[in-house]
Amino acid sequence: VKLSYLIHGEGQPIIFIHGYGAKKEIWKPQIKDICRKYKTITFDLRGTGESDRPDIPYTMKMLAEDIHGLMKAIEINKAHIVGRSFGGMIAQHFALMYPNKVDKLILIATNYGRKDNDWVEIAQNGRLDEIETIKSDPIKAFNQKSKWVFHIKFRREMNRDPNKKFYESFSMNDLIKESTVNPSRPKDIRNQHIVRAKESKPKTQIKISPKITDNKTPKKVAPNWGDYFIYDFKVKQKVQPILESAFYKFAETPIKGRIQA
Repeated sequence: VKLSYLIHGEGQPIIFIHGYGAKKEIWKPQIKDICRKYKTITFDLRGTGESDRPDIPYTMKMLAEDIHGLMKAIEINKAHIVGRSFGGMIAQHFALMYPNKVDKLILIATNYGRKDNDWVEIAQNGRLDEIETIKSDPIKAFNQKSKWVFHIKFRREMNRDPNKKFYESFSMNDLIKESTVNPSRPKDIRNQHIVRAKESKPKTQIKISPKITDNKTPKKVAPNWGDYFIYDFKVKQKVQPILESAFYKFAETPIKGRIQA
């Protein structure tokens, strides 16, 4: 399986794993700042974006092995691993399989799995509806999805001026255009869905931290989510925040490639 990836910056490596049905481009706003201090690696999971899309059921083991293969190909022995949503579940599985390859583990809007599969069916049906709507009305598809992603005040600002650039990074129209490039196909969603349905089982212990507030994200973008979950994998890895502010020059030219995983 060939994986498409991008590398920005120099320093300690951070590998970013995107969520269900997303692509590596979802990390663009974060990479612009983080790569000033770190070497950032974003990539498309198999079945998404510019990576290969084998028409077979995917497993967590496959997806974790893909990341390991990527690290070997670009000669990275150990990295900070960041996973968002479904990507966070993959990150947890990777940490269990390759604990010596993980420096810090950062989990964003993710979980450890659930015993019931109702939520998996809802996620799949939602994604299938979204990709069909993108074909006929990408603006409508974006507005529907943004209700789950952005604060209502931020959505109103975007709709007032769809071309307005936020944080010198993206506009509403940029995000809509991006959603139409290399979109997931129904069979891609179904192949990823099988992973979620079969392997999203509780396998970790959980600690619930004291209520934490996010003082850096503007509240117009994201509301306060309240309590956060910290996962204990028994692999002696500590979950620590590493996505700190950076003050170095942005690497204008990324390294881009495709590797055989």
